[in-house]
Amino acid sequence: MATLTIRLPDDKHERLKELAQSRGISLNKLMEELSTMALVEFDAYTRFKVMAAAGNPQAGLQILDKLDNFDRP
Repeated sequence: MATLTIRLPDDKHERLKELAQSRGISLNKLMEELSTMALVEFDAYTRFKVMAAAGNPQAGLQILDKLDNFDRP
């Protein structure tokens, strides 16, 4: 496991401590969870870009048209 040192403004540090406390977890665990969320978002964006580059734009537009015309309850 690695150690990461970051510099934050004092007010942001206090707010993060409060957030961790409100969730009943340590500040370390909160930072681990937030970094996991950021990596999941990055991975999804990267996969989307790869799929979009290999995809068929016309087929994508047809799918979006179907969604626009979908009858919602």
